[in-house]
Amino acid sequence: GNGPSGICLSYLLSGYTPYFKRHALHPHPILQRKLEEAPEVSVLDQDLEYLSEGLEGRSHSPVALLFDTLQRPDTDFDGTAESVLSWWHEPDRAIPHLVLGRNAPGGAWHSIEGSMFTLSKGEWMGLPDLPFKEWLKQKKRGLKNNRATAEDIAQYYQHYVVKKGLQKNFRCGTVVTSVRKVSAESISNHTQKDLQEDSDSIWSSNEKSAEVFQVDGFFKTMEGVKEAFSIYAENVVLATGTYDNPTWLGVKGENLSYVHHQLSALEEAVKNNSVGIMTDPVLIVGAGLTAADAILFAHHCNIPVIHVFRRRVTDPGLIFNQLPKTMYPEYHKVHQMMKEQTAACAGPYEHYISLPEHHVLSFGKDKKCIFQDKNGCQKAYKISMALVLTGSNPNLSFLPNNGTDLALDSEQPVNPKRNPIDVDPFTYECTQEKGLYALGPLAGDNFVRFVQGGALAAASSLLKKANKNPP
Repeated sequence: GNGPSGICLSYLLSGYTPYFKRHALHPHPILQRKLEEAPEVSVLDQDLEYLSEGLEGRSHSPVALLFDTLQRPDTDFDGTAESVLSWWHEPDRAIPHLVLGRNAPGGAWHSIEGSMFTLSKGEWMGLPDLPFKEWLKQKKRGLKNNRATAEDIAQYYQHYVVKKGLQKNFRCGTVVTSVRKVSAESISNHTQKDLQEDSDSIWSSNEKSAEVFQVDGFFKTMEGVKEAFSIYAENVVLATGTYDNPTWLGVKGENLSYVHHQLSALEEAVKNNSVGIMTDPVLIVGAGLTAADAILFAHHCNIPVIHVFRRRVTDPGLIFNQLPKTMYPEYHKVHQMMKEQTAACAGPYEHYISLPEHHVLSFGKDKKCIFQDKNGCQKAYKISMALVLTGSNPNLSFLPNNGTDLALDSEQPVNPKRNPIDVDPFTYECTQEKGLYALGPLAGDNFVRFVQGGALAAASSLLKKANKNPP
């Protein structure tokens, strides 16, 4: 994966090393004292469990909180304290690695509609040692409500890879089809010889691992030809995020051509003029931020919407009830529409009807959709297209058993919120499979500002394995 987790890990594995900045003052006095104990030792080489002990914040991962507070010391209190880290490039500590991704560096950020605003503050989207705000200033742009657009973020991640000289590690247009453990002996002698001749090899002839990972896949050439590859590695890091498999409702007719599971389908329909102010309404199913983005997009284009969701409008679990109004005025507006514009009472917003505590029973071939409310009453509406936006799941089809054996509950599929991959919190190595690591949403870290701690933990662990940590 080549999203923020993969980019950040590549930076740390390329010899970029964080130290506590001389004379820096961290607002957390206990952490300050710990950092002063060994300022000449890189953070990567320190005991991450000791440094992160006692930190609190908006993540369950101690290392995520540690790396975040070192880079943005008082950001949760709207402070602007500078990072207490200084970065040194130590090329002799670099570990040879490849970052494989389907798209350009930035991962799923390239598949989000470019004008959508991020949920997080703009500065929280930044990666180490290149503040997002500074990059935006160079483009002579500011942040609206402290937030950035998806297009800005995608461009920033691509710029970051170039600016930090990481391109040589990235292979874009790559699809991995299989990751399997194989015995080192089973690799052809020819391959072993190549590996040993490679001066940068992480295998040295005297200490070969008994088992290695074989990573198979293909990359698409500029001409669209698929070329197969096999890579052998002692360690593999899973950083493929969660956008690959949209969740289905599992109801009759959901596979009909007018039922879609991605917001991009609505953008396409608007471009092709197949939906508009005069057409039957678009059905939007779901009550998360992607559904809200679809409603805002439809509202902007004057497209009529029927909005169906299972929860009550006042449900505290609803994301809108957790967002501050001033920072998220557009999501607050969607929440207002959901409350005020139910089918039972017409409200001030044209072209929008909300059906709280309803679920879809079936989609018909005639584009009639049947809903049912909490009392069992059914309603039918004629629609032009349906967007089912109820979340997504990772695609781990390249792992044995879809990666289920690696999850906290090995009976259930991997899910970023309910059943992440079980990792050691201070190395991010999978507890069920040594040499395999998981970062980002796969390990339960769902915000860019917090995925970076996982990269720090994994890099620290990989440096130890490669004996590239100084004594």
